[in-house]
Amino acid sequence: MKIITAADYAVEIEKRNEQSIDLEFDQKVLSIINDVRMNGDTALQMYTERFDGVKLENFIVTDDEFDEAYTLVSEAFIASLLKAKQRIIDFHTEQKERSWFIRQEKGIMLGQQVTPIERTGIYVPGGKAAYPSTVLMNVIPAKIAGVGHIAITTPPQPDGKVNPHVLVAAKESGVEVVYKVGGAQAIAAMAYGTETIRKVMKITGPGNAYVARAKKWVFGDVGIDMIAGPSEICVLADETANAAYVAADLLSQAEHDERAAAICVTTSEQFARKLVAEVEKRLPEMERVEIASRSINDFGRIIVVDSLTEAIEVVNGIAPEHLQIMVENPMAQLPFIRNAGAIFLGPYSPEALGDYMAGPNHTLPTSGTAAFSSPLGVCDFLKKSSIIQYSEEAFKEVADDIILLAEAERLTAHAESIRLRKGERNEK
Repeated sequence: MKIITAADYAVEIEKRNEQSIDLEFDQKVLSIINDVRMNGDTALQMYTERFDGVKLENFIVTDDEFDEAYTLVSEAFIASLLKAKQRIIDFHTEQKERSWFIRQEKGIMLGQQVTPIERTGIYVPGGKAAYPSTVLMNVIPAKIAGVGHIAITTPPQPDGKVNPHVLVAAKESGVEVVYKVGGAQAIAAMAYGTETIRKVMKITGPGNAYVARAKKWVFGDVGIDMIAGPSEICVLADETANAAYVAADLLSQAEHDERAAAICVTTSEQFARKLVAEVEKRLPEMERVEIASRSINDFGRIIVVDSLTEAIEVVNGIAPEHLQIMVENPMAQLPFIRNAGAIFLGPYSPEALGDYMAGPNHTLPTSGTAAFSSPLGVCDFLKKSSIIQYSEEAFKEVADDIILLAEAERLTAHAESIRLRKGERNEK
């Protein structure tokens, strides 16, 4: 794991950004999307066989498959799942927004009506791992928001079935239907509909590069939560931090994906050397050592700075998905953090706690987008309508002002609609 300066890291990021545009990859994704739009289930069957090695006649998970899933997972898993579910419910219930109305003088009523999205589709990754926690983190806020129809798409296993832990999580969360479809083709199917898969109005959930790019291309035809990149963690540490804890937390992200980024920003050169030693000691012991090794070698960095003030500026510049503050007084630094998806304070608040059990959502902005976006939440499954009602008296008080503003913009029909109600022109 490399020890570098903040200036060195800035140069690395600039080079990566210059290499991020891949038109050939975009064309591959667009080709899949267009194929699914034109050929529906036939295209899905072809891509499922090509990419997942499975030939399926029916994409819908059956009741028997749900029942079988419960026999394949432990009672302890179900108990832990339900504990996590309740904590996620408790947190997200506090996020729910309500419609509101205000009445002003002379018959003016203004307000905001909050309504849930009617149909949403949730993508749950497969492939390198199974993600029942992703099911909880996406379905529960949608349920709390009041979404009427929730569907999941997820890649099938080599045996043509869905991971049983994912199915149990889906059933316990109250999902209506699970489709055995993955990749960009699943995003296209949810965005435009096929003979089997019903079109939705919004798509949420993380995925690989194909999934992320497909979400970008269908955005506008449907809503999306965010375009998630590889997972990332940044640990802000001083000389008081436990190097073993920090190493373990960095590696917990590195095992996600070869392109996951594990970064530590520290004010201590001595701590940086300790951390390198801890990472090198723990890395060979990991089950997913090949994935984690590539992540650490390619994207793992320890950035040494001169002061805590400089460290915080570097962190805000990175705008990490996960930020762990492991300094002497973490709460004192919280007001200075402007950009981070989720913030974990102190040695006993590791990122893995947030992934599974704390309650806040683990679907977070990545790749610096925490500078302008937020974690997934109930609000992502709600939409708002402005409500406006004026009496005749109140309308006439502002009519001339509206006419002046409309004519300044040369929108004369706007002005005419006001004059008509003032009685200045007779209706023809």
